Amino acid sequence: MMVRDAVPGDAGAIAGIYNDAVESTTAIWNEVTVDAANRVAWMAARQDAGFPVIVAVDAQDRVLGYASFGDWRAFDGYRGTVEHSVYVRGDCRGGGIGRVLMEALIARARAMGKHVMVGAIEAGNAGSVGLHLRLGFTETGRMPEVGQKFGRWLDLVFLQLRLDDRPAP
Repeated sequence: MMVRDAVPGDAGAIAGIYNDAVESTTAIWNEVTVDAANRVAWMAARQDAGFPVIVAVDAQDRVLGYASFGDWRAFDGYRGTVEHSVYVRGDCRGGGIGRVLMEALIARARAMGKHVMVGAIEAGNAGSVGLHLRLGFTETGRMPEVGQKFGRWLDLVFLQLRLDDRPAP
């Protein structure tokens, strides 16, 4: 497995992973699927803003998962904080791909001088919460029933990782 920057040619595979998460998981709280053109536009917007979009690929360059981060909130005071997203192809989950993508994102955020990385995860997603805790994230908040999908309320857990030890910005 290799991690590299995503390119427009990856958009179809990224859309497939995204759509699977929309249709069959609570990892994404959207209910509408997307096409490759949508993901090309999403990648371009992220990359134009200076944020990474990365993919994990196998030896045949097939996309196994993707990840990105962007602004946590759109106010100047939050410029040192990013929120990330990581999604792994359904038949590849549990094999360490998420961890590899997370480690690459953390390294990118540190290289960009970011101070905190935030993850917002559906509370029932024990695998994702556990991965974040193993990577050094700390649970900082829990919001009961703030979301809904598949006819039930969803709880949101916030986790964060401090990326550096700067005493001041």
